[in-house]
Amino acid sequence: MWRQYLLPFQAHSNNADSYKAKETLQNENEEDSKEARQLFKPMGSERMEMRKRQMSVAQETPSSTQAQHGTGNRASNACCFCWCCCCSCSCLTVRNQDEERARRTSHELRAESIPNCEESPTPTLEEVNAWAQSFDKLMITPAGRNAFREFLRTEFSEENMLFWMACEELKQESNKSVIEEKARLIYEDYISILSPKEVSLDSRVREVINRNMLEPSQHTFDDAQLQIYTLMHRDSYPRFMNSAIYKDLLQSLSEKSIKA
Repeated sequence: MWRQYLLPFQAHSNNADSYKAKETLQNENEEDSKEARQLFKPMGSERMEMRKRQMSVAQETPSSTQAQHGTGNRASNACCFCWCCCCSCSCLTVRNQDEERARRTSHELRAESIPNCEESPTPTLEEVNAWAQSFDKLMITPAGRNAFREFLRTEFSEENMLFWMACEELKQESNKSVIEEKARLIYEDYISILSPKEVSLDSRVREVINRNMLEPSQHTFDDAQLQIYTLMHRDSYPRFMNSAIYKDLLQSLSEKSIKA
């Protein structure tokens, strides 16, 4: 009986509670939005101020840059790649010219020190026969060195003859600067382990060369030249005497002498 009268009151109280909860939630949301607007408003104004400052700095920078650039041009011959006067175009030009001249000199010396073939008259039959008598008689004539060098090229050991010839040319020099430059080229071409034309030398001879390179002279590579000479004498010379290059040359000269 009482339940029938109490149910409407309970429903009404529940609706009132839900309405108060909704109103409280709306009030909290409005307060949060106000706080958020207050927080974001200063940030927006600060960003605007920062943008204004950046724009003013950007406008001032080109004018100051042009002033500095003009001042640099009115000063001494400043480098065109920078605004400072730490280096000048004239100095760079002179340095580039010196480097180019040095490279050209090194290239010319290297080309002169490695001739493709020595100038020599056609060997006679007697000279070619004398090559078989001793290695010294082969190496003393330009024609013998050319024939032996051609054979070494087939064995991929031509650098031994080139090194020996470069040392001989170094001994004939008297100018100190030319001696130093040629000694450096010989070291780079035939002694350095980075060179594709490195000759085979023992550690003792290499140590001697490294000491001699402190003050290069005509005799800087004497020990190395003797070692390579001995290597060609004992290793390559016997094979050259049995090679087709030597036998064909000897046969052609023999046939010419018979016809004459």
